Amino acid sequence: MKKDLLTINDLTAGDLDTILERSAWLKKALKDGNTHHPLKGRSLGMIFEKSSTRTRVSFEVGMYQLGGQALFLSPADLQMGRGEPVADTARTLSRYLDGIMIRTFAQSMVEELAKHATIPVINGLTDMHHPCQALADLFTIREKRGTLKGLTFAYVGDGNNMAHSLIEACVKAGMRVSLACPAGYAPDAAIMREAKQVAVRSGGELSLTDDPKKAVKGADVVYTDVWASMGQEQEHALRVQAFKGYEVDEKLVKLADPKAIVMHCLPAHRGEEISAGVIEGPQSVVFDQAENRLHTQKAIMELLMG
Repeated sequence: MKKDLLTINDLTAGDLDTILERSAWLKKALKDGNTHHPLKGRSLGMIFEKSSTRTRVSFEVGMYQLGGQALFLSPADLQMGRGEPVADTARTLSRYLDGIMIRTFAQSMVEELAKHATIPVINGLTDMHHPCQALADLFTIREKRGTLKGLTFAYVGDGNNMAHSLIEACVKAGMRVSLACPAGYAPDAAIMREAKQVAVRSGGELSLTDDPKKAVKGADVVYTDVWASMGQEQEHALRVQAFKGYEVDEKLVKLADPKAIVMHCLPAHRGEEISAGVIEGPQSVVFDQAENRLHTQKAIMELLMG
């Protein structure tokens, strides 16, 4: 039976451990120069309705390193861009490919694609979720701090798609999650409710405040993202006003644990959600995060397509 990755909640705690363990193995194998081709002869279709740097390059290179091939498919390349039903595209691509990765706007589109595809579908980003980035982030945290369970994860900024996937991933791993978001920009209420239920089972915690200092105090991880995501550019000036006081700067980071790491999924706007001094500073692991997209996505493709 095929398995999809549409949100973090599609993964069991066992799946999460498998992906993180496999990511570490794949990263070491690559660094040691050992070739590994479990997906030889297999193909991944990559549908992009949003621009991308890390998602496109890491999936394409990752598929190549696993012995397969990846096909870049923009709306201009597909009849879907001219009105073909998503269901028809899903059923057709399922006859050619071994997996589909899609980066788009509506979560409902990814769900429709997965409903009709007979091959695994991977969510490369929607306006509601970004599970691949969240998995790379967990891998990075475990790599830097040696563990996940019991760590305090502070997220400062917009309760967006990145926040949603991080909430789901961190509570599933048994972490204490503290979010600071201004009024009107909190994460989706349903996602918060479900995550609190997961936290009860995993031993994690989840809290929300409008005070960045309270969220960051004593944290092991400090995370932020852009204030205006793709598709929200027209709201930029309004959001800059709403998020005053939410910049992750040197003063805020000093409130975290002295060994805390600072994370950002990129692209970053220095001087807005994060200061140049912090993102370029010794506690920043943002480019390790970016690299780890490659290793975790290889593990995801192995799990779903292998």
